[in-house]
Amino acid sequence: MDRFKKIKSIVTPFDKVNVDTDQIVPKQFLKLIQKTGFGKFLFYNWRFNSDEKPNSGFILNDPKYKNSKILITQDNFGCGSSREHAVWALQDYGFSVIIAPSFADIFFSNCFKNGLLAIILNSKIVEKLLKIQTEIEVDLENQIIKTDTEIIPFQIDEYKKKNLLNGLDEIALTLKYQDKILEYEKKSTISSLL
Repeated sequence: MDRFKKIKSIVTPFDKVNVDTDQIVPKQFLKLIQKTGFGKFLFYNWRFNSDEKPNSGFILNDPKYKNSKILITQDNFGCGSSREHAVWALQDYGFSVIIAPSFADIFFSNCFKNGLLAIILNSKIVEKLLKIQTEIEVDLENQIIKTDTEIIPFQIDEYKKKNLLNGLDEIALTLKYQDKILEYEKKSTISSLL
């Protein structure tokens, strides 16, 4: 997992509530066995018409948002099934930060386990951010979002913050104790032979 750095980007205003994981990445695309390659399927049923041509009315098909790294959305983002593929698709597409008034619990947890920063903000602040047409900066270390006109603080669990800043997932954290794990296994094996 990469270390999280400050993100400065135009925001993609995705003004929808209750976006579930099947809308984020439809089930027919869950056949890949790695974490990459899902970006092309992100919001597939909304991004493409039935003839598989891009839907010109869908926000992600607007060239203005092509390199956006920040998605602003509404309540209960990531509800539905617990598939990690939804987070993988968002990341593979290029998003590093998602801001919403609320997230589904499992999706929220999966974001941090995979290096995607999910920020919960008051709905009035989210409404303002949805209207911003310029770049904003997300500074995780100082827990602030900078716009042209204001600085918005946000809260984050200290453990999750530390892991994102250091690029550590659960496997990397476990491997920090590899020597102790091997020592325990060696002792365990010896005692079972006695």
